[in-house]
Amino acid sequence: MSLTLTLPAPAKLNLFLHITGRRADGYHELQTVFQFVDLCDQLSFRVTPNAKITVNGDCGGVAATDNLISWAAHALQRNTGCTQGAEIYLQKTVPMGAGLGGGSSDAATTLLALNHLWQAGLGLDALTQLGARLGADVPVFVRGQAAWAEGIGDRLTLIDLPKPCYLIIQPDCSVSTAEIFCHEELTRHATPIKIAGFLDRPSECRNDCLPVVQKLYPQVEAAMRWLGNFAAARLTGTGACIFAEFADADAATLVLQQLPNRWHGYVARGLNVSPAHSHMPENR
Repeated sequence: MSLTLTLPAPAKLNLFLHITGRRADGYHELQTVFQFVDLCDQLSFRVTPNAKITVNGDCGGVAATDNLISWAAHALQRNTGCTQGAEIYLQKTVPMGAGLGGGSSDAATTLLALNHLWQAGLGLDALTQLGARLGADVPVFVRGQAAWAEGIGDRLTLIDLPKPCYLIIQPDCSVSTAEIFCHEELTRHATPIKIAGFLDRPSECRNDCLPVVQKLYPQVEAAMRWLGNFAAARLTGTGACIFAEFADADAATLVLQQLPNRWHGYVARGLNVSPAHSHMPENR
């Protein structure tokens, strides 16, 4: 068995986000749909005979020992009793603080890769439970399929979606998820809907975080207005990234070429299966 493996860690979009309540522990009940896109980080793993975990590469200013990649690797070690370690190299592409789930995706890819390389033997259910302890968005990346999500985002129902071309815009700011979810003006009492309601009338769904994000981050408001000149602009997660659907990559690229210099943009295809799964050795 090879002792090295390189896997992608895809970004995700929230196609809508309704907040239906707030729990006693401070977490929010929500409904959302996760879809992956082919904008990916790349992680390379090499097994070492000792238990040391090292993370190198562009960690976005986060100490290598404090990021979700390191936490995921150590959590897998603790839960399986594995005595091996790993050298991990991160090539970062998915922007941080952008609502694209980059850190959660990196953690999920780490669990999938090291479970394989260490021959730890955990099934997908056990890996998903382990991922949930690292963050609410980690389970969907571990599962690796587009999903309808409820609870705090951890109750997943697999869903088959169209796979459009998206233009994703990153405004010149990062958004604090904690700040948005703690804000007194955040709407927390959306009426729950059914999956069929989303599939039949997706344009009637919204992101309940958007009004607060626009108020606190004028850069997001400006980007929403600009992208709205070309297509229906939406916010993913708590942002800062916004996105819109286009007929094809050429149409999205034409708009991207007009993007103001202060922002970054990405043309990406929607995916219903995570490339982290499709690139696993047993699935190739």
